[in-house]
Amino acid sequence: MPRTSRQFTLCSLLTASLLAGCSSTPPRKPDNLCAIFEEKSDWYAAALDMNKRWGTPVHVSMAIMYQESGFRHDARPPMRWFLGLIPYGRASSAYGYSQAKTTTWSDYERETNNSWSSRDDFADAIDFVGWYTHKTQSLTGVSKWDARNQYLAYHEGWGGYRNASYNSKAWLVGVANKVDQRSRRYASQYNQCKDNLSTGGWF
Repeated sequence: MPRTSRQFTLCSLLTASLLAGCSSTPPRKPDNLCAIFEEKSDWYAAALDMNKRWGTPVHVSMAIMYQESGFRHDARPPMRWFLGLIPYGRASSAYGYSQAKTTTWSDYERETNNSWSSRDDFADAIDFVGWYTHKTQSLTGVSKWDARNQYLAYHEGWGGYRNASYNSKAWLVGVANKVDQRSRRYASQYNQCKDNLSTGGWF
């Protein structure tokens, strides 16, 4: 291969690597939905696709994602330690932007015929949230616009939600209220900028 071709290939690979790295980093202003989508136009395109497919409002899915992972692609529960010295595994198999557990993600892959999906891919993760909230509405009657109860079902599972397991977890109810507050704030922000957002860009 000529030297110039090798240089071009190397530069292309480095550029792709840098872009991929930028894409997986958390947004600089996670408290502002407009700023998130202005920074990451590929995320906005994925959120719109999710909304079109499942009907879950963009601000609800993003509020759930923020609470679950802080928009970190490789988020997972902390390691547990025996006597503070010996690691013995994590609290669950939750992983990625949506903190989906392995078994639930497998259900999503099977039901959506999306076997190539990945929990650390934003587009797949937000589609998972759309799928889950859609099923929550079907199985429990909770509106897709109800961020508080959608989050409770997301955390407890559909059976746990129907049994009101969250009533014995005051901390979880508090977290669900925070998700609802963030969802409302995101909705207000989104209404002010959605007409000016673009799904174009690098990605």
